[in-house]
Amino acid sequence: MKLEDLLDRLQEFDLLLDTDPKFPSVTGLTVGDTGGRSWWAHPQAKQMYGLSCGLRDHPDVLMVKLISGKVTFIHRPLWPAIFAIGTSREPWQMDGLSKEAKALLKKTDRQGNIESSGGPVRELEARLLVHATSVHTEHGFHMKEVRSWAVWARSVQLGKVKMSPVEAKAQLESVVARLNQQCGAKGTLPWQAKRRRAPRKA
Repeated sequence: MKLEDLLDRLQEFDLLLDTDPKFPSVTGLTVGDTGGRSWWAHPQAKQMYGLSCGLRDHPDVLMVKLISGKVTFIHRPLWPAIFAIGTSREPWQMDGLSKEAKALLKKTDRQGNIESSGGPVRELEARLLVHATSVHTEHGFHMKEVRSWAVWARSVQLGKVKMSPVEAKAQLESVVARLNQQCGAKGTLPWQAKRRRAPRKA
């Protein structure tokens, strides 16, 4: 599997996970089933890592934690939907945020681009409230570069997004439902409530 082949598959699927046993993913397309083991232990781990890095750095690919809380590669046509959802500040995004996460979000909105790490960043990422990428500082620390969606949109020349959050969510739900059906997967989106188990019969 070459990067060009993987990009073709991403264009076909619209979304790819970094790794997953059923949902379309880099590991699945490269080596198939890893047998439940960590892909880092696989003989082709270096190749898979290289492909993931290639996708992450490609100008037509956005990487966020979208499907089932996992790293997801998103093809450019879906970027307006991600932006519309990320900037909507809906209840599922804002309700229950920790005080630290709220403070970090406010700081990101004000400054546009900051470095941070820890739980607050993960909270904001999980709710699509910011765009965050891993970086290594000059002092060798592992941090996240946290950007507001407005700053990210300008950096990729996204242009004006006319899509509403409702339309954006419907678009992504349609894509995920199609891939779940095709692959027998159970990928979920951040705003989708967990299904409750049916009560046991007496």
